Amino acid sequence: MSTFVGFGFGPIQAGLFLYEAQQSGAFDRLVVAEIAPERVNALRRAGGVFHLNIAHADRIERISVGPAEIYNPHVEADRAALVDAVAQAAEIATAIPSVRFYAGDGPGSLHRVLAAGIARKHAQKGPQAVVYAAENNNHAAEILTAAVEGEMADPPQARRYVNFLNTVVGKMSGVKPAGGRDNLVPFTPSADESFLVEAFNHILVTRPSLPRLPNRSPYARQITVFDEKDDLLPFEEAKLYGHNALHATAAYLGWMKGLDDMAQLSAAPDILLLARRAAQDEAGAALCRRYAGLDPLFTQAGFAEYVDDLLLRMVNPYLRDAIERVARDPARKLAWHDRLIGAMRLALTAGREPEALAMGAAAAYAYWAAIDPALANRPMAATLSQLWAVDQPDETEQDAILLRLHAAGKALAARQA
Repeated sequence: MSTFVGFGFGPIQAGLFLYEAQQSGAFDRLVVAEIAPERVNALRRAGGVFHLNIAHADRIERISVGPAEIYNPHVEADRAALVDAVAQAAEIATAIPSVRFYAGDGPGSLHRVLAAGIARKHAQKGPQAVVYAAENNNHAAEILTAAVEGEMADPPQARRYVNFLNTVVGKMSGVKPAGGRDNLVPFTPSADESFLVEAFNHILVTRPSLPRLPNRSPYARQITVFDEKDDLLPFEEAKLYGHNALHATAAYLGWMKGLDDMAQLSAAPDILLLARRAAQDEAGAALCRRYAGLDPLFTQAGFAEYVDDLLLRMVNPYLRDAIERVARDPARKLAWHDRLIGAMRLALTAGREPEALAMGAAAAYAYWAAIDPALANRPMAATLSQLWAVDQPDETEQDAILLRLHAAGKALAARQA
């Protein structure tokens, strides 16, 4: 029996990592770090037990998880407890809003807490551990490794005890008001928020590569439901340019049609057809060409099955997934390497014309312009060129993308007329 530690107490941490840690039966101690005082206090008042709403295809299941200890790393005594828990942990997961928050100011920053805990783990010859980096970034583990090791006096020694693993978390989730038409249970009785997660748990992780320590058994993960891959990058690209691109395309086109909820897309076959083309025939075809022979996913039949499954899950009425939630932060989703523009570029490299992806990206820009008055009278090319400047794109490639976005924008306007 051992300790599991999570950073960030939101629906993915609660409804995936803590839930699966408890389901494994391998951990006698669950610990979670959270900086929001209201969530910390709510879980403590409930004795560490929290509730989940799990969306199945035909119902919502309500379950309890815990007890879990919760600590705020910005509080000195709590931070000391977290450092000790990391030193004792066999598995750790970060599930915070962005990799941008890995390294911050002050001693309570995630990277400093991890660094202190891993240093103590090494000094005490504690258990080896993996750290699942579950932020939505293809290189999250590498970014977190660099941040943590930058705080350590002897990083090579730490690597004998800890592996940072990338993840592909294709699980949809959200924070919802408690109650409502589905009578969602709050995460604790005193909270007004509920955690709603889908039942899906096919999570991919990098295969650990921890060395065998003297007089110890080889390290083995205890959350065995996660699927290990030697090279996770192809599957991360499938998630970003397949799953995320499809999801975003459907959401932005749904917004243009005046829809409010992703479930309403089940009655919009034209949008679902475009979303399927974007993910399967454009980005998916390019991925299958790039990674042919690697895995059954990267075949025409395998990727079609992947897209069909996502389309079905995406419109699950029990997920109550608002289009506004999926569409948020359009600037990030229109970044040069992200799900829409990145997928268009990928398709073009494989000789595929990204017509459907361009429609999704043009709709995303229309959404961005609608919520940001500063863009009202500014040319799309100027805004996107400024957004992409940090990546220093090839001018010819940028012009090719902008040409297709302008054409897609005209096509969308004609459809709206």
